[in-house]
Amino acid sequence: MPNHFRDKTILITGGTGSFGHALLAHLLKVSFKEVRIFSRDELKQEMMRLELDNSRVKFHIGDVRDRDSVDEVMTDVDYVFHAAALKQVPSCDFFPMEAVSTNVIGSHNVIESAIANKVRRVICLSTDKAVHPINAMGMTKALMEKVAQAASRRRTGFGTIVAAVRYGNVMYSRGSVIPLFVKQLLDQSPLTVTEPGMTRFMLPLSDAIKLVMIAFALARPGDIFIKKAPACTIDDLGSALKRLFSSNVKTRVIGMRHGEKLFETLATREELRRAEDLGGYFRVRMDDRDLDYKKYFTEGDRKEAETQDYTSHNTQRLNLRQVERLLLTLPEIRAEIKRGKAGNATNRRHRR
Repeated sequence: MPNHFRDKTILITGGTGSFGHALLAHLLKVSFKEVRIFSRDELKQEMMRLELDNSRVKFHIGDVRDRDSVDEVMTDVDYVFHAAALKQVPSCDFFPMEAVSTNVIGSHNVIESAIANKVRRVICLSTDKAVHPINAMGMTKALMEKVAQAASRRRTGFGTIVAAVRYGNVMYSRGSVIPLFVKQLLDQSPLTVTEPGMTRFMLPLSDAIKLVMIAFALARPGDIFIKKAPACTIDDLGSALKRLFSSNVKTRVIGMRHGEKLFETLATREELRRAEDLGGYFRVRMDDRDLDYKKYFTEGDRKEAETQDYTSHNTQRLNLRQVERLLLTLPEIRAEIKRGKAGNATNRRHRR
């Protein structure tokens, strides 16, 4: 793949998060002029700066809610990866206007600032929770997608390309279930499973980065790129982790939490009707009808009813051994298994 980043300045909003770290690690393998990390958390920025010690990576304190701070960091930027967001489902449900301010208005600020500064491409990160949303986080992410597509729809000729990627929970990301299960296993506490039959897409962070790079290289205005991903039940995920950690702790079923679904959806049947199958990915074209409102009421597609949503219930289902193999591809899991074995050996020595 050609190096699109040579002599370019790249902005990562929310760049101190899991995605920002992974994307920066990818970019550090290629040539670029400058990467700007934009976020509100000065402590995380300082830790990241000390860890990297790289003069080509610049750190900017600011908030996507503040258009002035966005405009300041956007000057002379070539490409934007927009990862800044409020992502915790309970927090967004308790404080929905905070989610609106960051995920919707903040995204609008980033997109409009990018267009005003003639940025070449903006890739926005979305989530499966934006499809048929039942919580404020998903609803605001769905609106972020609409904001991106509305900006794309009004642009004609050459201009900023704004597109999005949509994926499920990234394995071992902060706040996800795998780190919780690992902690419970290392503490020898019962695994707290919400609903054994619940399914979730399984996506390593490395695959999320690949999806973003595919979108970056191929995106047309308003596109949404979706990675085809396998899924497994929460029960199999917990069982696979117990086997990997040689643990026999009990599993305690606590029931579905507020704002959760039995399965997640990555693409609706309506979207799939206008999607392009790229093998491992879907490219969903935006609805590019202009502002002739009559078309929204007179144009339809009789074949939509024949297509199914793409969900974690009907995608490829991983069995227990396949889940184990996928988990072992995660460096965090391998490190925790090693740490767990070292802790067990220390405990045995102490008992002697």
